[in-house]
This record gives sequence, C-alpha cells and structure tokens, in this order.
Amino acid sequence: MSVWRKLITAVKGGATEAAQSVADSQAIRILEQEIREAKDELRKSDHARTQILAKCKLAQQKVDSLQASVEQYEAHARKAVDTDRQLALDCAQKVGDLRAEQDGEQKYLDQFKQSEKQLATNINQAKSNLKRLEQQVDMVKATESVQKAQVAVSSRHLGANSKMKTATESLSRIQDKQNLRNAELQAAEELATEESSDDLSKRLAEAGIAGGNASADDELSRILGK
Repeated sequence: MSVWRKLITAVKGGATEAAQSVADSQAIRILEQEIREAKDELRKSDHARTQILAKCKLAQQKVDSLQASVEQYEAHARKAVDTDRQLALDCAQKVGDLRAEQDGEQKYLDQFKQSEKQLATNINQAKSNLKRLEQQVDMVKATESVQKAQVAVSSRHLGANSKMKTATESLSRIQDKQNLRNAELQAAEELATEESSDDLSKRLAEAGIAGGNASADDELSRILGK
C-alpha cells in the first residue's frame, strides 16, 4: 500500500510540474502578446501626440496672428486720436475684441501644451517600462534555452559515462578471457612438448643408442677407472 501511495504521489508531482511548465510557457506567450498590443497602443499614442503638437502649432500661430493685429490696431488708434477721436475709439474697441479672442486662444494653447507635456511623459514612461519588460522576457527565454542545453549536455555526459563504464567492463572481461585462453594454449604446447620428448627418449633407449639403465659391467668399469 505504501508503494502505491508513493507511486501516486510521484505521478501527481510529475503532473503538477508538467502543468506548471505549460502555465509558464503560456505566461510567456501572454506577455509577448501584451507587449505587441502595448507597442500598438504606443504607436497610437505617438500619433495622438503628433496631432496635439499640430494643434499647438496652429493655436500658437493664431495667438501670434492676433497679437500682430492688436499691435496694428493700437498703432491705428494712436495715429487717429488727434484727427478722428471716434476712429481712434473704434480702433481701441477692435483692440479689446482682439485681446479677448487672443486670451481665449491662449487658454486653448496652454491646455494643448499641458496635455502634450503630460502625454509625452506618460508615453516615455510606458516605453521605458515596455523596454524593461521586453528585456526581462528575452532574458527569461535566453536563460531557459541555456538551461535546456545544459540539461541536455549533462544527460548526454551521464549517459556517456555510463556507456563508457559498461564498455570498459566488457573490455576487461574480454581481456581476461583472452589471457585465460593464452595460458591454456601455452599449457597445451608444454604438455605436447613433454610428451614428444618422452617418446623420443623411449625410442632411443629401445634402440640402445641412449638412455636406459647402465649395465653392472659398465658401472664397475667406471668406478675402477677412477
């Protein structure tokens, strides 16, 4: 029962790890998709900022044009005051109307500038955050690739070591068998040589050429000879 519990625990652990791996992989894909969407939104923001800048430019031109008109009618009023007071008053009224219009345009211009400034700050901050996120995703992906390569290399190294050990053991067994066979062959040759030498001695003795037991006469002659 304990073995079954361990087996079930191992299976659950493997399933959990596999699920986490899938979730992590999915999270990376989600981040990459969000990065693409964020880039698209930033392009739209840049376009919106361009439009605001264009409106700022037009509003500034309007304010400058009104300022020029104000200065022009002020000059007319100064010239007409001595000759035609009513004309001078009309010019003064025109100056008042132009200044009122200029104040309104200046407010729009200030609002556009403030909006453009805030938008520029937000866009730059978003781009900085996006760049940092891209770097982190790239680093995670690169690290994952390196670690997978390291695992593969380690697995192959362990497998190679195991194979080398098995091959070395097999080689040792072969060498032992060969050494034993060589010893057996040498022993067989020695036995064959001994058998051949004994047979030759026997044949020589039988022929009375060599070997055999010396006769009593021969032994006595040898002793007396000394």
